[in-house]
Amino acid sequence: MATSRAYIAEFLGTFILCFAAVAVILSGTPAVGAGGGLLAIALAQGLALSVAVSIFGGISGAHFNPAVTIGMAVTRRIGPAAAVVYILVQLAAAVTATLICRAMFPADAVRQGLMGLPLPQAWVSTSGLLLGEIVLAFILMLAIYGTAIDERGRAVKIGAFGIGLTVAANIMAAGAVTGASMNPARSFGPALVSGVWDFHVYYWVGPIIGAVAAALLYDRVLLDRRN
Repeated sequence: MATSRAYIAEFLGTFILCFAAVAVILSGTPAVGAGGGLLAIALAQGLALSVAVSIFGGISGAHFNPAVTIGMAVTRRIGPAAAVVYILVQLAAAVTATLICRAMFPADAVRQGLMGLPLPQAWVSTSGLLLGEIVLAFILMLAIYGTAIDERGRAVKIGAFGIGLTVAANIMAAGAVTGASMNPARSFGPALVSGVWDFHVYYWVGPIIGAVAAALLYDRVLLDRRN
């Protein structure tokens, strides 16, 4: 059963991830000039997630993502009431991280970086956006199950690192296509603060479909239930 400690851990972990995600994008704008491009964005989020999972995985399970929480609820690894609280806490953390970034960075960086909002390229169709986010979240959920839930994977003791690397690889693979959100909270915070809701529904539907599909596949087919 989830406790107040788990909810606090989910808030802090989601905050760490979303703060890194927004700040690295604003740092790379012409107004700040840090550079680094897609590689910096991928590494910042991958490393931040690895750190957050390492710190809080033993307390909350380290979801930090509404799509992951929904996937875990579908496979009954978290109760529905706790899942709702997890999601609300994750969204609150994402908004908090975005607001702090807005206060930290110059107005030009905020404008140029659209508060770090994940958006597709102009040439990407809505079906391509949806498919991309489904696939990215599917891969991420497989990594979570394989390294943090499956006892065979946990024995290797690279769970946090493996999950962070998966996020980094996904961003490098498709960040220039869909924005590689994989996480409704990651999209919600910047959308709320910036007031830009373009394509927002796809950044919920895609990750949820991908995460649930991967959770069901791993839980029902790949997981060794003898452990």
